[in-house]
Amino acid sequence: MTVRSVEHGLTRPDHQNRVLVEVTDDRGNALRTYRYRDIRALRDRLAARLDLAPGTRVGLVAANTPEWVVADLTLLTRGLVEVPVPLAFSAEQAASLLEGTRLCLTDEAGERRLRAWGLDRGRAVLRIPAGTGGDGDGDGDGDGTPVPACPAARAPDVVKEIHTSGTTGRPKGVRVRGAGLEALLGSLSQVVPDEIFGRYLSLVPFSLLIEQVTALYMPVRTGGTLVLLPADTALLGTAGSRAEDAVAWLRDSRATAAVLPPAVVSALDKAAARAGGSAAAALFEGRVPFLMAGGAPVDPAALHRLGAAGIEVYEGYGLSENSSVVSWNRPGENTPGTVGRPLPHCEVRIGDGGELLVRSASLFAGYTVEDPTSRPVDAAGWLHTGDRATLDAEGRITLLGRLKNMIITGHGRNVSPEWVEGRLRSCGGVREAVIFGEGLEHLVALVLTDPGADPERLRETVLGHAARELAETDRPERVITAEDTPELRERYFTVTGRPRREALYAELVVPALASSTALPASPAPGAPRTGKESRT
Repeated sequence: MTVRSVEHGLTRPDHQNRVLVEVTDDRGNALRTYRYRDIRALRDRLAARLDLAPGTRVGLVAANTPEWVVADLTLLTRGLVEVPVPLAFSAEQAASLLEGTRLCLTDEAGERRLRAWGLDRGRAVLRIPAGTGGDGDGDGDGDGTPVPACPAARAPDVVKEIHTSGTTGRPKGVRVRGAGLEALLGSLSQVVPDEIFGRYLSLVPFSLLIEQVTALYMPVRTGGTLVLLPADTALLGTAGSRAEDAVAWLRDSRATAAVLPPAVVSALDKAAARAGGSAAAALFEGRVPFLMAGGAPVDPAALHRLGAAGIEVYEGYGLSENSSVVSWNRPGENTPGTVGRPLPHCEVRIGDGGELLVRSASLFAGYTVEDPTSRPVDAAGWLHTGDRATLDAEGRITLLGRLKNMIITGHGRNVSPEWVEGRLRSCGGVREAVIFGEGLEHLVALVLTDPGADPERLRETVLGHAARELAETDRPERVITAEDTPELRERYFTVTGRPRREALYAELVVPALASSTALPASPAPGAPRTGKESRT
């Protein structure tokens, strides 16, 4: 099955001379542009090579490039099952996703990664035509030999298998339906103004479903432009990326919209504080983009501060099992601290234990592999998300954290770590925070710091911030610091930026706790803290 609205947007006569993809340099200037008719011609050229039955699984290993766009639109409109593989994956993870695929589509970066993984041998690999921009010509696309046909491996309605974490570290696939994507896109178009997709800046890898939806499908539907960063840029969440760089990218690219990870919201909040009363003018030259946030809780205080500075950030919530978005704050009804009301095609309710349940037309078609991390759909069609939440009288959702991550301290207090972590990210010098405390007398915070930060000074800063911003039961009593490096991110965080809590606890937290002295008594709010409990 094709996603009709995306196909319609790509082929609309009034879209053909508009720019669909713009590749920028490091100052935001256009290096290459591809009109709708150029991308359409490249798509048709690639489609002619793919003599594959609908439902055939095809791997996509590529960077955020025009080639990725060409391949994605080809697979989507041909009814083939796209299996995107993050370039940041390990060889084992990539092999797991690509197992059973008939073909692997790549760009230059993808070819290099396949070789590095050792997965290029004995596998059908096809280079995606990309052209040079503005002419529809392709290059580097092989000898023109069609890929032989094979029987369908999945029901034609399944158009994607999106990676999600499993219990063993090997990812499993969420099977996304074409009809589900269609329902989601139609629903989003009812609540988000079309004009915001005039120049959408992509900041995170396309292997994330939310980025496919907001960076590509929504702009295509509305005749907008997808703006890509230079090829050598470390995308947010990948090794070497810096959240604070995104502030300049948003300004220089003249973006009209972007989805921001929570770390970028924190960086934007800190930049706005430095700019003072003229933050919107200083940071965006007065042209503030439509900024959306998701992926993890964002500090409501940071959102309030940004809003007061004229920089609205709209927080939302979604998961791949719902084809991404479930709810979003909207223009005219932005309520920081909540993730907004459900989209028109979604229903939500609160189940046992405060669990958020979702029922919609965009629910997935199951997993490629079932394991204990799977989110079940019950007989009445409700997806059990595993997230704790509340609903207010207007139907707005407030997330409280993951059921499985709930901390029960040695004093029997229940703490949602995500709630605390979101607030600690607003602290100056903190790039990331992870909270621990299961069975411990007091909470412990592991914070990732800017390079060269003084660990003792930062520890005092974090404890003071926690005393001001958090209830006594949610405050960490110890702060362990670690300098944020690409190597640490690769080892201890998933490709979507989620912490590997067990590994962090065993390898960083436990040694630090073992080498420190007894915990100090809890001080009054704002009181100075003493002791040497930091880790560099």
